[in-house]
Amino acid sequence: MIAEELINHMIPPLKPTDSINKGLTWMEELRVNQLPVVDNGEYIGLIGEDIIYKYNNQNALIKDLQLFGQDIFVSYYQHFYDVLKVADTYGVDVIPVLGEENNFLGVVTMNDTLSAFAKSTAMKEPGSIFVLWMDQRDYSLTEISRLVESNNAKILSTYIATDNQDPSKINVTIKVDKTDLARIISTFERFSYRIIAKFQAAENQEIDKERLDILFRYLDL
Repeated sequence: MIAEELINHMIPPLKPTDSINKGLTWMEELRVNQLPVVDNGEYIGLIGEDIIYKYNNQNALIKDLQLFGQDIFVSYYQHFYDVLKVADTYGVDVIPVLGEENNFLGVVTMNDTLSAFAKSTAMKEPGSIFVLWMDQRDYSLTEISRLVESNNAKILSTYIATDNQDPSKINVTIKVDKTDLARIISTFERFSYRIIAKFQAAENQEIDKERLDILFRYLDL
């Protein structure tokens, strides 16, 4: 799924001539912490609740405030993994989406993106998830696939995230098409891999919301 398909058309952009009171009201109603600012179809930045509160003058206009995030956006064709990366890198709730001529198309919210991630084919397929912790230099998808396939299983999806405590380490999240991880975990442990988490789904059932929430915390989204 690409960014253009995730645009939330219920979230409108602000104009430079809008009052900051209008911006604050919209944020409260839409339950977001930022909103995009667009001038004649051109994205010019984001405005956040914290900026408005610090200015402390609700009669002022958006153009009176210092916007941020002029470089925070994705192109319409980018995958939702790219949207997640931008949101995580900059710590924002909304990510502007730009068209072929860099015209503003709309925004994607983190909730929309996580929902798309949860509903993706790999996540909906019956199976289980485990997370490996390793040195970046030791990562080999070929070797990981070999060990998984040696147990008559297949990898449905993978996700790699740098460990927040040690940049030389990575967390590799792997979903396989088996609902019982016992043999797979045993194989990886035999080859000295460190498993820091595992999530086993019941046969023919989707992973429930609680386990997804735990997974997202491991991914540090």
